[in-house]
Amino acid sequence: MTKLIDLKTRFYTEIAPKLKETLGLKNTMANPKVLKIVVNSGIGTYIKTHNKDYSNVVENITKITGQRPIVTKAKKAISNFKVRENEPAGVMVTLRGKRMYDFLNKLVNIVFPRVRDFRGLSDKAFDGHGNYAIGFKEHTVFPEISPDDVIKLHGLQINIITNAKTDKKGLELFKALGFPFKKPDKKNN
Repeated sequence: MTKLIDLKTRFYTEIAPKLKETLGLKNTMANPKVLKIVVNSGIGTYIKTHNKDYSNVVENITKITGQRPIVTKAKKAISNFKVRENEPAGVMVTLRGKRMYDFLNKLVNIVFPRVRDFRGLSDKAFDGHGNYAIGFKEHTVFPEISPDDVIKLHGLQINIITNAKTDKKGLELFKALGFPFKKPDKKNN
């Protein structure tokens, strides 16, 4: 009988030593690792169409992440976008520790295979410092959300923050964690 090992334990016992060897690092502490995950969703359309009732988005984010989100507010008024100062603009959650690793595990093993026409992640979504951004048009790809209970679809933005200094190190980290990146085209090279 095999024992299930959570991603955090697997990272420190299996993935980190291989990553150290792959990147040619001398010190284990120099290994890149995931620091936090920020999940956010804009609620501007909910404010305009559902009479300022965005509780459905808050409930969905709570189910997806296992943590209650905070409501972010507009810092200043912008008349062209019909936004007033201190008006709710989005909801966001910052995941760290065990919840972060559980969310990563769910993202790689359950959510990506459920995305329709998924052909892999692009390696161009890095920000130059090893952090990676993923966007979902529909929140229903997460297993916690029942498609029958959906009132209105909304998107999600997931930012994975690492301590990798370069995109190359960040890419190696995400590949080691099991992220399914697209294979480079041989035609264009």
